[in-house]
Amino acid sequence: MTPFTKVLVANRGEIACRVIRTLRRLGIASVAVYSDADAAARHVREADEAVRIGPAAAAQSYLSIPSIVEAARASGAEAVHPGYGFLSENAAFAQALADAGIVFVGPGVEALAVMGDKIRAKNHVAGYGVPVIPGVSEPGLSDADLVAKAGGVGYPLLIKPSAGGGGKGMTVVESAPELPSALAAARRVATAAFGDGTLLLERLVRAPRHIEVQVLADVHGTTIHLGERECSLQRRHQKVIEEAPSPLLDAQTRERIGAAACDAARSVGYVGAGTVEFLVSDEAPDEFFFMEMNTRLQVEHPVTELVTGVDLVEQQLRVAAGEPLAIAQGDVRLDGHAIEARVYAEVPARGFLPATGRVELLREPGSADPEGAPVRAGTHDAGARVRVDSSLLTGLAIGSDYDPMLSKCIAWGRDRAEALSALDAALADYTVLGVATNIEYLRLLLADPDVRAGHLDTTLIERRLEHLVFRAPGEPEYAAAALIAAQDPAGPAGAGPAGASPWAPDGWRISAPAPRRVTLGTPDGGIATVRVGPSTVRLDGGPERKATLAPDGPGAVVLALDGEEHRFAWAEASEPTGERTVLLGEAGWSVALPALGRASRLERVRAAVHRHEGEADPEVRTPMPGTVVSVAVEQGARVEEGQPLVAVEAMKMEHQLVAALAGTVQLHVTPGALVKADQVVATIIPAAG
Repeated sequence: MTPFTKVLVANRGEIACRVIRTLRRLGIASVAVYSDADAAARHVREADEAVRIGPAAAAQSYLSIPSIVEAARASGAEAVHPGYGFLSENAAFAQALADAGIVFVGPGVEALAVMGDKIRAKNHVAGYGVPVIPGVSEPGLSDADLVAKAGGVGYPLLIKPSAGGGGKGMTVVESAPELPSALAAARRVATAAFGDGTLLLERLVRAPRHIEVQVLADVHGTTIHLGERECSLQRRHQKVIEEAPSPLLDAQTRERIGAAACDAARSVGYVGAGTVEFLVSDEAPDEFFFMEMNTRLQVEHPVTELVTGVDLVEQQLRVAAGEPLAIAQGDVRLDGHAIEARVYAEVPARGFLPATGRVELLREPGSADPEGAPVRAGTHDAGARVRVDSSLLTGLAIGSDYDPMLSKCIAWGRDRAEALSALDAALADYTVLGVATNIEYLRLLLADPDVRAGHLDTTLIERRLEHLVFRAPGEPEYAAAALIAAQDPAGPAGAGPAGASPWAPDGWRISAPAPRRVTLGTPDGGIATVRVGPSTVRLDGGPERKATLAPDGPGAVVLALDGEEHRFAWAEASEPTGERTVLLGEAGWSVALPALGRASRLERVRAAVHRHEGEADPEVRTPMPGTVVSVAVEQGARVEEGQPLVAVEAMKMEHQLVAALAGTVQLHVTPGALVKADQVVATIIPAAG
């Protein structure tokens, strides 16, 4: 039976695409919504129809309750699936839909209100026997009140915003002197991100593991759980890699934590799919503490789908339509192991700065079912399987307006070792050129000995970061890029991988007898000079090497360097300056190497001289586009080296820009200003002498 005939998906990106696939499989018409920034997005293309809801700013589009309610009404949608993020846990949104006679595919308003407030939720479930972490969770407390009560909690402690999620505003405080400034920063972030600056304090659990339990409940009083997910691999409280089941829990603890999750859900009359999150100490795995309940589908829901064979989106739809659950607790069986990695548009080697750009070449791994059905347990006999939930398209522009997550790569194996190997192999096959991603970083994490052994906690990534070694381009990459860049930009090479081949059938040839100098920009801001001759290259005064370059299928080349072969995915991007950037990728790693003109080359040479001489740059530039959310100093103030000046938010993340030297500051922006990448936001005038 089809629960609805038409459903609007009030979200964007990969989760909107994933919901639309299940709607298509069930024979339900789908309605997408989009902002001006998403007019060409994948979810818009995949839906049966699409409705524009406003400009790029989320507050005027995806967060606009009147706009989405009107889109649902105008399209004739009977129900709205909120995905996650945006309005998915907004009680006012659920009420507005109910007032309009439209079904909200989620829990009731009361459950949203209780569980959407961490303070209220913690106090509420404690009354139903669910274990909670010691702390201060009272509404209406000022910073001074929290400081006064912190001593009773003890240090170290954790500051958490009462509203929202995703780790935003969560701050670890090791000692009392740090608390006042940390509270002020956390309250500012919470107010900006969630419209609610209420904070709570919790005792920090050492060696913590983040384990969550998936629950399902219907309107007929049935509540079940579908096992747990291990979500301990996090950076700044943002999950990176998740898996099911947890390698920490034994069968008895799994049963106890599942029962506690069901109790938490029943305490608010929960209906639909939800997740109850617990903190478990690695040192005492039989103890767990309630953290919060997410009253929506989770980003990491595919790992549960792969080990249970249950389509959670389908269950949400059927429950919302009033159907009883067709699954009893005794029917739930965890088969094998599944692991998910989140692919972000970011640059891990540069402090995880958000990345923007245009997808010039895309190759995604896996055997995703185009009809959207999760891979079910009975189909796993052949071994590991891979699924990709993605928002990516070749030619898609990735901006800074929204969250930087692009896709999720999920692998199933008959055991954890097989799942880990399958996920690593899938990431090695994942190619995105034109936008920097974290794929190389994900593979480094999967190779970590503690990760392979299942010895996880929420601080592991932070401890490992400074020891991670990211790949830098070497002679093969510079040689391949120079050979590509040496082609006439107006010729077939400029057409990119989809155009005619820039190589003769028997390999690379240059007609001119004299060598040609190609200057490439390096990732660290320097330059690499390559002399390209007839079937030879010479890098930065090094020895001359025999080199040929030939096509290796669409969007791929093979470089023979002194007879040794190197294979790369490749594409080209055109810069606003008219220069060309060669994009290369291999085994999940990618690099952008711009072919520099004279002006760009001289600018890099000048900057390199300054670095060599130890001269700090007086201009403070934002490395990414975004919005100025705060200015920490006054115009003309005296500042010290390393002092925070301006905070810029991009892709829902806040970045502090600091002074590179001591002096007097001249500010060029104010709070609320929109800034472009590399824009000067402040200038430091050094003190005399």
